[in-house]
Amino acid sequence: MNTRRKILATAVAALTTSMLAGPVLAQAWPTKPIRIVVGFAPGGGTDIVARALAPKMSEILGQSILIENRSGAAGTIGADVVAKSPADGYTLLMGHSNSNAIAPYVLPKVPFNAATDFTPITYVGYVPNILVLHPSIPAKTVPELISLAKNNPAQMTYGSSGIGSTQHLAGALFSKIAKVQMNHVPYKGSGQAIVDLMAGQINMNFDTLPPVLPHIRAGKLKPLAISTPKRLSILPDVPTFEEVGIKGFEVTNWYSVMGPKNMPKDMVLKIDAAVRAAMNDPKIKTTLDAQGLQTSGPATPDEFSVFLKAELNKYSKLVKELNVKAE
Repeated sequence: MNTRRKILATAVAALTTSMLAGPVLAQAWPTKPIRIVVGFAPGGGTDIVARALAPKMSEILGQSILIENRSGAAGTIGADVVAKSPADGYTLLMGHSNSNAIAPYVLPKVPFNAATDFTPITYVGYVPNILVLHPSIPAKTVPELISLAKNNPAQMTYGSSGIGSTQHLAGALFSKIAKVQMNHVPYKGSGQAIVDLMAGQINMNFDTLPPVLPHIRAGKLKPLAISTPKRLSILPDVPTFEEVGIKGFEVTNWYSVMGPKNMPKDMVLKIDAAVRAAMNDPKIKTTLDAQGLQTSGPATPDEFSVFLKAELNKYSKLVKELNVKAE
């Protein structure tokens, strides 16, 4: 009997230790540097936002935060790194609508389940898509661009940060609404697409605002329309797609912080609080506002989880409707 009691006591102690391990780890976290994986090349919108938030988050959490760029496949290579990492809070993802809502329905094979392999932590906000042209393209308005495209079927080209990216989807949606034929040219990130656009290798891009804004201000790219409900104060002369007759252009690039599935709730709340504190820091807020980041949206991890499910459902339908798939 004594032997049985000792075995039972040992089992209970082991079970109790196991049950308490998660909360204890969450309370102690972090005790070493944290990495945030960005699924796109340096210089793109996702990279800009991640690098703006990291220093303040590091200060709040008391540990170094390293940004690691793992570009390719519309952000899914970087996302997969995080999906397969331990749920200990030391590997996080700068989540994006490309990798976490669109690409899973476009690419023939994605090595993770976008609905179940991540822990939604913080919705950061979204930046609009803006249609920009190389200055040599003889169109000053969207109607003029449509006319040019119709007169040169399948000759106009637009770049993107990869097959299954929001830029890809935006170009396909624009083509359908405007009833024009254009060729899609995918890259490994916005940075590379912008370099080729400015060099005249492609005609246009439906890029996120942050990486192209400096080039618009420098006169190196020509903006024609933006995907916000109303015009932005930082670009008051650029009309919305709705204004120029492109109705139903509902594609946005949202950013978030996510982790591997099954992260402890206490840890999620701690990271969420650090991200939100960083976003509310006056200097960082000024930086993000200058990039055109729109921060309205889900306010808690639970609300972000509901939002993510809705986005997956929305893009599942839109990808089928547009017949967008890997080329």
